[in-house]
Amino acid sequence: MRKVIGIGETILDIIFRGDQPIRAVPGGSAFNAMISLGRAGVPAAFISETGNDRVGQNVKNYLTANHVDASGVCVFPDSKSPLSLAFLDDQNNAEYIFYKDHPHDRLDFSYPEIGPDDVVLFGSYFAINPVVRPQVKTFFEYAKSRGAILYYDVNYRASHRNEVVKLTPNILENLEMADIVRGSDEDFSIMYGKNDADSVYRSEISFYTKNFIYTRGSQPIEVRAAGNFGKQYPVQETETVSTIGAGDNFNAGFVYGLIKYGITHADIDNGLGEQQWDQLIACAQAFAANCCQSINNSIDEDFAQSLRNNP
Repeated sequence: MRKVIGIGETILDIIFRGDQPIRAVPGGSAFNAMISLGRAGVPAAFISETGNDRVGQNVKNYLTANHVDASGVCVFPDSKSPLSLAFLDDQNNAEYIFYKDHPHDRLDFSYPEIGPDDVVLFGSYFAINPVVRPQVKTFFEYAKSRGAILYYDVNYRASHRNEVVKLTPNILENLEMADIVRGSDEDFSIMYGKNDADSVYRSEISFYTKNFIYTRGSQPIEVRAAGNFGKQYPVQETETVSTIGAGDNFNAGFVYGLIKYGITHADIDNGLGEQQWDQLIACAQAFAANCCQSINNSIDEDFAQSLRNNP
């Protein structure tokens, strides 16, 4: 059976409305996606790092409770687990403050078994962080050599705006290894000063990978792919409680679609057809919409149960 391996940061999200905390839940970009995939019944494993404290234990327990293999989560004995404060505004969008105390990142993990057409999901700063880059890059190369599908969510935050030049070599290596790349208008505005899908795809993406998804919050999703394929998908209207995890769950839904519809590495290499893109984007939107309807970072149990009942 095909499986998904996620790699990324773990963090405890403390969510505020106004000045009052209303929820604390383990999070992180790839983490949120993996929780949703585990709940949906997809065989899943996660590679990450955390501190040797109550928060770190909570993170590992949360993964296990949601059917995600946590054996690849490194516990640093002398470090505290990272935290983020997420402040929801009137539109339920979040502004973040991050706290991290890992003085000596030294990611050390055993590679999970990876087979052809398994999916590796990665992104954010973790995927380009110079401190852990040697281990992360070697893992991506291993996964690619095993025939896995690599899905890269750029997710480049404004807090790293001044590091773009330094991090560009790592970003380009990720783009070159990825089979599918997703990024938001905000990501590419910060990185390249570009604000439309076509210019980003032509000048920054297509040389490295042909399959590109460009998201813009509530604005239509743009897909650009091999064979001059291009299509715009209106975003489903939904009553939003919180947008935390919306993009992460878009990723989860897309990856879920790859497995649900039996889309293989060979299919991607040969160029996906319009029907396949329609199916994948529909799954991605369904996951994202469900996530936005609660204060959680992932899909809820009722939605997950419906997916397990109709794989």
